[in-house]
Amino acid sequence: MNILGISAFYHDSAACLVKDGEILAAAQEERFTRKKHDHSFPKHAVEYCLREGKISAKELDYVAFYDKPFIKFERILETYLAYVPQGLQSFLKAIPLWVKQKLWIRSLIADEIGFEGQILFPDHHESHAASAFFPSPYQDAAILTIDGVGEWTTSSYGVGSGNKLDLLAEIKFPHSLGLLYSAFTYYTGFKVNSGEYKVMGLAPYGEPKYVDLIYKHLIDLKEDGSFKMNMEYFDYCAGLTMTNEKFDMLFGGPPREAESKLTQREMDLARSVQDVTEEVMLRMARHIHKETGQKNLCLAGGVALNCVGNGRILREGPFENLWIQPAAGDAGGALGAALMVWHRYLDKPRYADNVNDFQKGSYLGPEFSDDEIQAYLDRHGYAYTKLQPETMPETIADILAQEHVVGWFEGRMEFGPRALGARSIIGDARSSKMQEVMNLKIKFRESFRPFAPSVLMEEVSNYFDIDCPSPYMLLVAQVKKELQKPMTPEQEKLFGLEKLNIVRSTIPAITHVDYSARIQTVHKETNPLYHAMITRFNEKYGCGVIINTSFNVRGEPIICSPKDAYLCFMRTNMDYLVMGNYLLDKTQQKPLEKDVDWQKEFELD
Repeated sequence: MNILGISAFYHDSAACLVKDGEILAAAQEERFTRKKHDHSFPKHAVEYCLREGKISAKELDYVAFYDKPFIKFERILETYLAYVPQGLQSFLKAIPLWVKQKLWIRSLIADEIGFEGQILFPDHHESHAASAFFPSPYQDAAILTIDGVGEWTTSSYGVGSGNKLDLLAEIKFPHSLGLLYSAFTYYTGFKVNSGEYKVMGLAPYGEPKYVDLIYKHLIDLKEDGSFKMNMEYFDYCAGLTMTNEKFDMLFGGPPREAESKLTQREMDLARSVQDVTEEVMLRMARHIHKETGQKNLCLAGGVALNCVGNGRILREGPFENLWIQPAAGDAGGALGAALMVWHRYLDKPRYADNVNDFQKGSYLGPEFSDDEIQAYLDRHGYAYTKLQPETMPETIADILAQEHVVGWFEGRMEFGPRALGARSIIGDARSSKMQEVMNLKIKFRESFRPFAPSVLMEEVSNYFDIDCPSPYMLLVAQVKKELQKPMTPEQEKLFGLEKLNIVRSTIPAITHVDYSARIQTVHKETNPLYHAMITRFNEKYGCGVIINTSFNVRGEPIICSPKDAYLCFMRTNMDYLVMGNYLLDKTQQKPLEKDVDWQKEFELD
């Protein structure tokens, strides 16, 4: 039984193939087209999934689309009518695309992939809920989904048991925690649906000066986590921006211009909306626990990528266990839709052992063999050294210990927005200069952005105040007190980005300004080579933690193929690249031609 799940047309389009209940393949379209957050129909991702499953589209039994387009269209029409004539410009921009493409999913799927069989349309938040619960380790769990908006729903909760999933309550548009956070993303000068994690990273540099203003004017929050937003301050219902002039007046000026200098105001705004978001998430979790009596909680939806909020739910909330879908945003809807068909529509059983999940480490994307990698390198005449599998972990560990930056391209590409040791850039977490070097010379991004640690699961509680798995980099915890370096009285007086380059711990490159870290635990079962390399680094150099950031530069998706890896390696100040068993030294490479058309290079084989 082959079921294809598809999400498309808003952001992060993706496809997923489920075969006899097993997640066989999943990938975002952006990885193939090289267009970040690509929202177009995921033709390339579908082709990959079918290739991985060794089937054609005609051999599919079902296709599941992750939401109900006609109900979403109804919401858009009703919203515009409610704001007439204010939304005319936005209406004229949006409706032609709906009439031409977004309403005709059945014919589009037939045209794009040649499938003319049965197509099913779960609800958007059902797809999120299914992506959270069905791959989780739990036989029974409460489920919480929070995002910008689906059809009408912006948040929902329910209960999963075996192969059953029931949503019990919801909050509806325009009242949306995701859109509140996106409004502040826009207002602080970052890109909506892309820069929310920058706001989260900026928050520790600020003070929660605007929390009272947010509660007084923007959001009426109840004890159970439900809320209503004051739409007088927002423009997203009918306009072309997230906020309006009244919002500007409330916070003392217009939105920050993109790429302009960050001020203390943006840092304080980021901290304030982050604190409010965490409080809403905590209240929701407490209410859901009270209503369901479950000990496990599963999370999905774009807001579930807020790993600081997730960490607080784990530490301060009433649930014993927490599992978050690694592709929590719209991309994961493709996976959830396919699993909804298998478990709910076809009523196939599901048995979980309450320990192991069904996500396979989220290593669900394309893989390239050593023969394919060598053929690519030889075809272009790139210099390389072939390593022996048994010596490779130690060789890379030694390179990292010399404070070199390494591009790590191994195994199947990750599904979701986080690099998890398959398409990663790695470095020595003990280095005090590594954060600045990697931000400015490798990633070409803002200096305030923190880097995440990859830590051996066996060692995680020796470095961080957490003793549970965090394989998908979706939980934040504090660096252990004994590893922290307290700030001096002079340093305590510093404000904002003045705090940036203070060495805060014995692993300073992954220690954020508030002594926190976004943790990825590395497991031998799901990524044996990455685990072996960090193990060797720990044995030789006494540190079971390394830096792990996504293998891409700012503004581009995470790399997918050997070609993507090589071009990114050469366009940055990375020192080494390891692909399969092949090691490339930057000093041995010929400079790339200056007139190379990068877009064309990425599109070619």
